Amino acid sequence: MDDAQDALSLASTPPRVIVADDHACVRLGVTKLLHSESCAVVVGEADNTLALATQLDMTPCDLVVADLCMPGLQGEYSSLAVLRRLVRASDAPGVVVLTMVSTPQILTGLLQVGLDVIVDKRDVAVALLPALAAANARRPFLSDQARAALDNAGAECAPCAGVPSAREWEVFQLYAQGMPVRQIAHRLQRSVKTISSQKRSTMRKLGLVTERDLIDFATLVGIT
Repeated sequence: MDDAQDALSLASTPPRVIVADDHACVRLGVTKLLHSESCAVVVGEADNTLALATQLDMTPCDLVVADLCMPGLQGEYSSLAVLRRLVRASDAPGVVVLTMVSTPQILTGLLQVGLDVIVDKRDVAVALLPALAAANARRPFLSDQARAALDNAGAECAPCAGVPSAREWEVFQLYAQGMPVRQIAHRLQRSVKTISSQKRSTMRKLGLVTERDLIDFATLVGIT
């Protein structure tokens, strides 16, 4: 951590950071850690994707530390679309993805779209500063838990197929909370065939194969 702190401190001014997470305790913990190390300045916070987009428009910053599974702009589960746009822009801030998601397909998908600085929330205390230094230098970084998840999956792990739509995510949430497909179809006024298709599409996009995978993912992102 000392090397990472030194790397951040070498800048002429401390990097400005926006912290985005829908859990206040996570934002507070990240902010306190950065303040205690005196290596970065938190200039903004956000608790959902819309608030993050607003902060990015209004607040100049050098780095963004963002949860992957915040409430989205159109009801989808993630801030992926906003973060993906950031890493594609040459003058955008560096991005650190902060997540509890350890599904190898999702992690692989993040790497493939350029979100290559990833910190598992279980590693925050030891990995956040090295991750910020890497993002500031535009270098890849994986915390220990994220790297272990990818290593355990092996080289043949296929990336996730995209981000679920708002309608797909609506179906996924209801199903993960225990509602049967027929009941979801009745509630949303869609056919059983459509609901089943949207559920399968969401699982495919998230890299989930079994019902156990679905339950584990739903638990990680706080649906169940």
